[in-house]
Amino acid sequence: MSTPFFTPDPQTAAASRIAEFARLQGIDPDGYAALHQWSVTDLEGFWGAVWEYFDIDADTPYEQVLAEERMPGARWFPGATLNYAHHALRNLADEDVAIIALDETGTGYEVTGERLRALVASVAATLRELGVVKGDRVVGYLPNTPHAIVAFLAAASLGAVWSVCGQDYAPEAAADRFAQLEPTVLIAADGYLFNGTTHDRRDATVELGRSLPTLKAILLVDHVGLPWPSQAYPSLVVPWEDAANRTEELTCTPVPFDHALWVVFSSGTTGLPKGIVHGHGGVLLEHLKTLGLHSDLGPGDRLLWYTTTHWMMWNLVASTLLTGATTCTYDGSPAPFAKLDVLWELAARHRITVFGTSPQYLLGMAKFGIDPSGHDLTSVRVVGCTGSALPASAYPWVRDHVGERVLLASISGGTDVVSGFAGSAPNTPVWDGELSAPHLGVALAAYDAEGLPVVDRVGELVVTRPMPSMPLSFWNDPDGSRYRDAYFSHCPGVWRHGDWITLTGHGSVIVHGRSDSTLNRNGVRLGSADIHDVVERLPEITEALVIGAEEPDGGYWMPLFVVPAAGVTLDDALRERIKEAIRTGASPRHVPDEILEVPGIPHTRTGKKLEVPVKRLLQGAPVEQVVNPAAVDAPELIAHYADLGEERRKGRTTA
Repeated sequence: MSTPFFTPDPQTAAASRIAEFARLQGIDPDGYAALHQWSVTDLEGFWGAVWEYFDIDADTPYEQVLAEERMPGARWFPGATLNYAHHALRNLADEDVAIIALDETGTGYEVTGERLRALVASVAATLRELGVVKGDRVVGYLPNTPHAIVAFLAAASLGAVWSVCGQDYAPEAAADRFAQLEPTVLIAADGYLFNGTTHDRRDATVELGRSLPTLKAILLVDHVGLPWPSQAYPSLVVPWEDAANRTEELTCTPVPFDHALWVVFSSGTTGLPKGIVHGHGGVLLEHLKTLGLHSDLGPGDRLLWYTTTHWMMWNLVASTLLTGATTCTYDGSPAPFAKLDVLWELAARHRITVFGTSPQYLLGMAKFGIDPSGHDLTSVRVVGCTGSALPASAYPWVRDHVGERVLLASISGGTDVVSGFAGSAPNTPVWDGELSAPHLGVALAAYDAEGLPVVDRVGELVVTRPMPSMPLSFWNDPDGSRYRDAYFSHCPGVWRHGDWITLTGHGSVIVHGRSDSTLNRNGVRLGSADIHDVVERLPEITEALVIGAEEPDGGYWMPLFVVPAAGVTLDDALRERIKEAIRTGASPRHVPDEILEVPGIPHTRTGKKLEVPVKRLLQGAPVEQVVNPAAVDAPELIAHYADLGEERRKGRTTA
């Protein structure tokens, strides 16, 4: 067994909520493995204990914890009625700071528990007067500000269904999502901040409204101080100030445990985005477990996690309120040119306890030479990281530049379950380049090609028993066929997520990347993340993308695309350094056929590299069949990769 990179302080671990939870179950809190084993072998006992530990306030009691265990179609807590919004607001004292609104200028304001309840009550009353009833859809075209959280909680309090996307989405891309839902009300901001620029989204809002014929009203949020245009709107207009500043009593409508809470959307890179429906009760329990036990959040804590409203991390950020902790919203670039370390400065100023980000951010901080330790980060006890696999090289950087007693919690999960499959906890050790353990209640396994579980070998990430936050359904999928095909066609009754992982002998999890983009050189498989890790450690390389493309003649082409750092030229000497790094740090069998300089690597709008779409472009698939440009952060790059594929095919034909 390898030596852990980080071992939790025994006193800190013993004082954590997850240790208290274990003791209440009669389980030794010093060993996470025993607690996890119980959580996946006794689903009813575990999730019933989570219900009791967090004192779920149901209007009617549940009949049993798990009525049917099948996947898909598990029935959790039948008979129970409750409301997510009630639980998000109940643990906040009037004078407590519920939300801290921040932006890239370093300024901000606070929303107290009393003020948040008043805002939610007022907006809920406005929505009710506009005709919103239980089951209707309310959508937001909003940046990451308190307005989005208030609007979400107001909709949820009525039993309406919420969905939101960021304003960097063009109105056509937002309509691709929202039009499916046939929403009743749209809530939109005048604009947002990014990298020193105010982006005007007033005309985009008008265009989006015209694309949603079912709207009864549009609530207009004055966020960046731009006067709204006077042209005719497609429906009734209500200023946010009027909607949010009434004196009203907050009432939350009880709904069944599996009543729809929100619809989150897949990235939509290869077609119309899929609407994924989650329920009040499943999200409530899953997020209390994740935030309250794994992140140890509670009253007095503060979470700052960089996200946009269309990434599932925004949903988790909003759910911080369930624990009684303070959540932060942030509008702007994570590293604006004017002040690259602004997030660390804000973390210090506001005494943040859980700081969340992405691997790209941490690697970028290291390459830019940013040293967060120049700020007082003694309050930070957890640095969370998700979005892709966190390279081993980032672990010592966090230790040396943030704090040696900080728990680096690399997390792997997905929009599909709006939570994590694996990560860390206050009582788990950390191995560099690895996730500490499967999350509680997640029956995680790695399956080989025969569908058998393997340890210390690469396999498909599967979940063998249900989770309460698995989707209730896909939107507009009446017979459930799209849902079943997405997760259960590979192995009936077992959730297949589409990632390659290794479950190690010491209980940790290594994520190798998407299984549909696995590198298969002469039958030897390797995850793309393993190549990206070693290449992106090189100071000369900003970002890399490796592709393994099967060709019509039976050949296999494995190019590596790299974005050199500023002022760096990709010459033969650098190519040799890259190849040697791959030989020694990843696999001598997976040295790329070519190393090509590109102007950039395309990503989804949540930061994931477009590995499969780029592979298909290189194989000759038409752009319109491969990728929706509206779902890409830099759509102008798509043509570059399509041209590369065309040039290669012409060369092979000529030869």
